Amino acid sequence: MLPSKGPWLEFSIDINDIMYVHIDRRRKLPVSLLLRALGFSKNGEILSLFREDVEAEVSEELIERVNGSRDIIDESTGEIILEAYDTITADHLEALQNAKIERVAVLSAGAATDPAVIENTLKKDPSENEEDALTRIYNLLRPGDPPNIETARGLLDRLFFNSKRYNLGDVGRYRINGRLNLELPFQSTILHLEDFVSIIRYLLELRMGQGHTDDIDHLGNRRVRLVGELLANQFSIGLTRMARTIRERMSLRDEAQVTPHDLVNARTVSTVVQAFFGSSQLSQFMQQTNPLDELTHKRRLSALGPGGLSRDRAGFEVRDVHYTHYGRICPIETPEGPNIGLISSLSTYARVNSFGFVETPYRKVVDGIATIDIEYLTADQEDRYTIAQANAPLNEKGAFVDSLVKARQRDDYPMIAPEEVEYMDVSPRQLVSAAAALIPFLEHDDANRALMGSNMQRQAVPLLFTEAPLVGTGMESKVARDSGAVVLARNPGEVVRVDADRIVVRRDKKHSTPLSPLDTADEDEYRLTKFSRSNQDCCINQRPLAHVGDKIEKNKILADGPATKQGDLALGVNVLVGFMSWNGYNFEDAIVISERLLKKDIFTSIHIEEFELQVRDTKRGQEEITREIPNVSEGAVRNLDDDGIVRIGAEVGPGDILVGKVTPKGETELSPEERLLRAIFGEKAGDVRDASLKAPPGMEGVVIDRKVFSRKERSEASRKKEKSEIAELRAEADNKNQQLVQERDNQFLELLKGKKLGRLRSKEDDNLVVREGTQLTDRLLERLDLAAITPEENWTDDEELNEKIEVLLRYSSEQLQLVEEQTERQIERLMRGDELPPGIVQLVKVYIAKRRKLAVGDKMAGRHGNKGVVAQIVPEEDMPYLEDGTPVDVCLNPLGVPSRMNLGQIFETHLGMAAQILDLHMATPVFDGASLEEVKNYLEEADFATDGKATLYDGRTGQCIDKRVTVGYIYMLKLSHLVADKIHARSIGPYSLVTQQPLGGKAQFGGQRFGEMEVWALEAYGSAYTLQEMLTVKSDDVAGRSKIYEAIVKGENPPEPGIPESFNVLVKELQSLCLDVILEDGSKNENY
Repeated sequence: MLPSKGPWLEFSIDINDIMYVHIDRRRKLPVSLLLRALGFSKNGEILSLFREDVEAEVSEELIERVNGSRDIIDESTGEIILEAYDTITADHLEALQNAKIERVAVLSAGAATDPAVIENTLKKDPSENEEDALTRIYNLLRPGDPPNIETARGLLDRLFFNSKRYNLGDVGRYRINGRLNLELPFQSTILHLEDFVSIIRYLLELRMGQGHTDDIDHLGNRRVRLVGELLANQFSIGLTRMARTIRERMSLRDEAQVTPHDLVNARTVSTVVQAFFGSSQLSQFMQQTNPLDELTHKRRLSALGPGGLSRDRAGFEVRDVHYTHYGRICPIETPEGPNIGLISSLSTYARVNSFGFVETPYRKVVDGIATIDIEYLTADQEDRYTIAQANAPLNEKGAFVDSLVKARQRDDYPMIAPEEVEYMDVSPRQLVSAAAALIPFLEHDDANRALMGSNMQRQAVPLLFTEAPLVGTGMESKVARDSGAVVLARNPGEVVRVDADRIVVRRDKKHSTPLSPLDTADEDEYRLTKFSRSNQDCCINQRPLAHVGDKIEKNKILADGPATKQGDLALGVNVLVGFMSWNGYNFEDAIVISERLLKKDIFTSIHIEEFELQVRDTKRGQEEITREIPNVSEGAVRNLDDDGIVRIGAEVGPGDILVGKVTPKGETELSPEERLLRAIFGEKAGDVRDASLKAPPGMEGVVIDRKVFSRKERSEASRKKEKSEIAELRAEADNKNQQLVQERDNQFLELLKGKKLGRLRSKEDDNLVVREGTQLTDRLLERLDLAAITPEENWTDDEELNEKIEVLLRYSSEQLQLVEEQTERQIERLMRGDELPPGIVQLVKVYIAKRRKLAVGDKMAGRHGNKGVVAQIVPEEDMPYLEDGTPVDVCLNPLGVPSRMNLGQIFETHLGMAAQILDLHMATPVFDGASLEEVKNYLEEADFATDGKATLYDGRTGQCIDKRVTVGYIYMLKLSHLVADKIHARSIGPYSLVTQQPLGGKAQFGGQRFGEMEVWALEAYGSAYTLQEMLTVKSDDVAGRSKIYEAIVKGENPPEPGIPESFNVLVKELQSLCLDVILEDGSKNENY
């Protein structure tokens, strides 16, 4: 038993059938010793907890048996012959016979085959009575401390029965009650005697082959710890630390002079909370490649992190799919790497209950008829019921059509009679997560490819021109709405203004729901996000869909977001695909695409990159942002403004200066002559060097924004600017307050106009302001300050009206207070300046937008895990074309289908072709989608071949291609693995400090690693000189590097290579191990 606070308890039965208990992972004790300490002093009392009383004849067979729960009394003398729970001896037997008692109640002995666990434990138990047991437990937990009985009893009480020291938590009590069939109140989070007895009893039953052990992977035994709980735990740690420091300070300080400020340091708590959000494994930067990525990241479950598993030690069982995952955790969506099965997603309809257990909804079935009642069940509850599938055929009354129904019982799938069904799935898609539910024909895909498909949808880049899929699943609109990418109407009304930045809707007052008592505005304004950067450098841009004059309902879509089209999720583009080889260019998952996709900007996307420059205060002086940069031409700074920051709208390329910065050089020791000149002519400007922020290699784009953050300045100009900004903030606050007061007074008048008021007094001096029975008019209201008066008893005679007035006044007072607090906060921040890390004076951020067309090397994929890399961009006229002259957009390799077993893409191709011809958008939900027959019918209706194949002609020769080719529309995605971000070349760049070898990776402007296996390749070819260059002058021969550069510049022959630096490192390593390694010149030594 692992409580949320307090000592752990572990009960076990060893090979000798003796039951032990470990308290807080210390030395084991016989369990009877703990029971004795809890008040069951006699052996018989302990036995009676697990045995029942049975009647037995008084005979010699009773010797060594234990008396039952009642004392046996000699009725003639009134003397007690045998106390309850005493062991019967020969003397007792004689006394019973003398008293002519023929039958007595004794404890049952149990079957002869039953293991005598309790009896064996009692024999092993060294304690005699309660005091002895308490002393032994005290000595175990507090060794070396001489106990007395009261102290020992107090310790045991504090350990398990004191809510300050021991807390099972709500979940602990819920689980114990459920597992041991107890009915203790959920509020009781300490242990009870009943708990101990039930645990021991259950363990005895297990030993006798009854009951069952727990399955650790069952979702009834695994719970979700939400952010609130994790944060509360961190707060608890912080508060405990703070309490400790307060106690220490109290003991050190003088009581008379101490103040709370001296004792309490809140930083101990804030540090723990900041560390949790800043460095916890579970505190992650939100993934924002597209709306689906954002949504699934918010619904992600992890078994890693503090208090969880580590990926190295997690075995197959914990990663595997379990039958309780059905409808709770998606069996498909999980990462492919070392985290497979440890990180997963909530299923479509799953929710987490107050105890942290995942629940899934089911329809109630009564007497074989499915009702519309929905109940959420946890995995434990579900184990008790029989559940039918969602697509089991029902008649119009809700009764099952078939005489036998497919059902689930725990991990078994029997066919049963409809009357035995108790629940029914709500939908076939409840099994999978939102990402997997977006894959049409998922049921025809192999699980591995479906996993890749659901993961790759999250990596799709939002495109410039979005297009909803021809073949969807019906989930596209729901995902777009729930992700928050689109703008929804808060109230019904009419659109009165639309521009790129905002939409204004005039409310329909009758059907609107005000946000607050003072919310009486006529219009709702919706601000749109324009070209802002997401965490993954993608572009977030909202486009209005509504037009002036449109009548709209509540929750209608007003604007599209990134990767949405008319309110539907639109991650990719429908393209015409032919499954055929094209000159071998689409070998091994490579993709051949038509130049049309580039001309029409079909897969073009916008990416926004952020560049940051810090201005520091160094030892040699403060750095400065400026346009005046030493040794830089005027042309290089043409795009910088007077402050030295690149202007918005400038087109930048590799190496262009984005922010000009100079940093002071170290002063050298001056000669006497220089000192004399300085003394005569004054100090010259200190030497500075260029430390500007430049665009990295391969960067081309347009500057769309820039931000400057500064610490507080002390100049006169900055003070004036600050004063004017504070005045603006105050004026804005006054304006808001006036509006709030106006709204409040209007509503007050509306509620009380013509009504007779009660007696109203001034809050300040209690003078009578309004007499009782006065009618409220506009003029009277003008004279009253509602915030400064209060009723003597009530505002009016009407109780309901009084309540409404109180709510209105309370809310308006809170709002006025809020405006005041916000204004003060803004003024304080303005006076303080921006919060920057220590040592940093200014921070400049520049945002550059890049337009990326589809290029050779970009990764593309369908929704079925059919991924590939663009290998060739073919002119439109050279692509194979249909009989009507339409060229295909993409050629995919047909060999990519059979071995991958993702036939969903073929179904999608056929249905997509029919949808395009018939101008329809299809929805084929997962596990409930279009059948092969239905797809054929649609192809027939579209007047296309029912096998989905067509005759293609070679675009270059015009010849007919031998075999008919499968052609149709597939929804293809461009993934955020763009070749422009990966391509990299290096001439001379940085070197590692120790080995002097070039660094690795694009971020470090590193070189290509020439590793062990590459060396073998050159050895195999016998390329001795190439190999020598690779290992010396092209790598870490420091002297040789500069010599060969010089030789190349002068046009001379390359010199002999020297010794690589890594060899010197090896020699030094050996010398540090006291091995005197000396490199000798062999040519001078005759012994060689």
